[in-house]
Amino acid sequence: MAYRLFEGKQHASSYWRYRISPSDHLIQHVLDFLEKHKGRPFELAVDVGCGSGQGTLLLARHFASVVGTDVSPAQLEVALEHAKEPNITYKQCGAEELPLADSSVDLVTAMSAFHWFDRPRFLEEVHRVLKPRGCLALLNYTIDMELSYPDCCSHSLNQVCKEFYAALQPHRSPHLGVSSINLYREALETIPYPHKEWQECLWDRKTMPLSSYMGLVESFSSYQALLRDDPQEASRLSQDICHRLMSVMKVTSAETEVVVAVKYYYLLACKPQDA
Repeated sequence: MAYRLFEGKQHASSYWRYRISPSDHLIQHVLDFLEKHKGRPFELAVDVGCGSGQGTLLLARHFASVVGTDVSPAQLEVALEHAKEPNITYKQCGAEELPLADSSVDLVTAMSAFHWFDRPRFLEEVHRVLKPRGCLALLNYTIDMELSYPDCCSHSLNQVCKEFYAALQPHRSPHLGVSSINLYREALETIPYPHKEWQECLWDRKTMPLSSYMGLVESFSSYQALLRDDPQEASRLSQDICHRLMSVMKVTSAETEVVVAVKYYYLLACKPQDA
């Protein structure tokens, strides 16, 4: 069963403003895997569950054509507002029913989206649309991001962050289980392709204002669930965490920049030539 979230226009705009994109380094890992197993040219990539299109934009510079798909009209509306590249198109559809021909796609990606899909049906659809030796890339990152700030005790800073994440844990979708990474490990075992690559700890560091870090966490489904169920408590929690972080940092502005360390994991797989 697929789950539909992140569909309101306000949440879609927040998604574009705050959600982080995979680094060029991580995207290069994907491209290197594709070049090793399939080779060039890189003709068509499909970014499934593309949301507001940040990942789709990253692919556009490497492929002749890129298609971003999402079930949410609001997300696609925001994506279209930022789609300046002529080789990008967007389509509204479910991840399990892609409007693409059999054996037509070089690379299928799902960036922080696979865990919301009907996973068995999606993987069958990926197999249908991939070219022989075409590749699948499933990327995601964990919620337990770490902050650092000059002349500040990182342990104290991240203790506050851990309390933030713990407060959101009860509002996590039961569909995701204790940790989304287990759903990706399960896919690693069930995808029948012989050539696969698994990495579950690739750190990426991004500099951003503290307010953007707060906005990032607030864009997660667990915070959005709390916001929907108890708006006052969600606002109180967010304000309390932000004020405590500023206190540890000894600053008075939430626009003060911090370094956010994000832990990615990914699964890459190549469809066999004769499949």
